[in-house]
Amino acid sequence: MLSTAPVVSILPVIDMRRAREFYERKLGLKPIGEKPNGQYFFATGSGSQIALYEKAGGTRAEHTALGFEVEDIEGEVTSLEKAGVVFEDYDLPELKTVNHICSMAGEKAAWFKDTEGNYLCIHQTLH
Repeated sequence: MLSTAPVVSILPVIDMRRAREFYERKLGLKPIGEKPNGQYFFATGSGSQIALYEKAGGTRAEHTALGFEVEDIEGEVTSLEKAGVVFEDYDLPELKTVNHICSMAGEKAAWFKDTEGNYLCIHQTLH
């Protein structure tokens, strides 16, 4: 049933213009276009999409809203920083970042916020 369906992740944004610019220019995502309901779509890998929709007040979530699986997390962090993305750093007993990257059992991850306050993540599975 749903095992082969492409996924659309829907994120609330306060300012559509500002958010579109971030996703297109800083993250390098390919814009698909706007739907009549006001949602704006971007293409991602494997046929999945990200949809942005304006919502007064944006989001209140304090968890990761969206994650991107990458092959080279160090390279992606460097590229995204050059594009102006600001990464979150943590120094907690259960979560510590070094050069913005946290090493965990079986993966590495790095977090950042979009212009609207949504937490996004890049992560690399370790083989």
